Amino acid sequence: MTSNPNATLESLVIQSLAKCLQRLERVSAGTWQVTGAKVATGTLGDALGGHDFRNPGVAVYFNLKGISPLTAIMLFDPADMECISKCFTGHSFPHGAATTMAEEVMLTELGNIVMNSLINGLLNALRRQSIPTIPGFAEGTLPELTAELGKTVNVKQDFRIITARLDLKWDAVTAKVEAIALVPEELAMELELLQPPAAQ
Repeated sequence: MTSNPNATLESLVIQSLAKCLQRLERVSAGTWQVTGAKVATGTLGDALGGHDFRNPGVAVYFNLKGISPLTAIMLFDPADMECISKCFTGHSFPHGAATTMAEEVMLTELGNIVMNSLINGLLNALRRQSIPTIPGFAEGTLPELTAELGKTVNVKQDFRIITARLDLKWDAVTAKVEAIALVPEELAMELELLQPPAAQ
């Protein structure tokens, strides 16, 4: 075991997401970068609470109930919609008073790509597989998102929370997004026994 067991979790997530963003950059506009990852222990509310809720947030998420469970969440600020849409689709979606269906579809697709990369990086290290699932979409304040995601995640359970920070840039406009994995403690302990993968 390493002197910093969480280093394995951080490294797995950063490398998985870096490869995913490299692929996205090749087929979309803008630049995509993983700027770091951190690991903490806490509940679903703690995981969501790391997001800046100056505006109501948008969450795209899925829960793999057969994997202990394992949950992935991607958090967006709707105020960043124009940058996110330009980076992902090449087209600008100036955000209005409410999230449109087109914006919801775009964020769900982007979240699905990134979250699958995040989760698959962890499962591949454990030599496990998962069945793809359809992401959920929710928008609201911290209490509202906690209540909505709490329909599929035990809000009282402690998880190892892995939060990766993603920076998107198009022209002079930037956006920050969080990709989060809620890892049950038994799976986190299995991952801790792995050596951090060598940098690519």
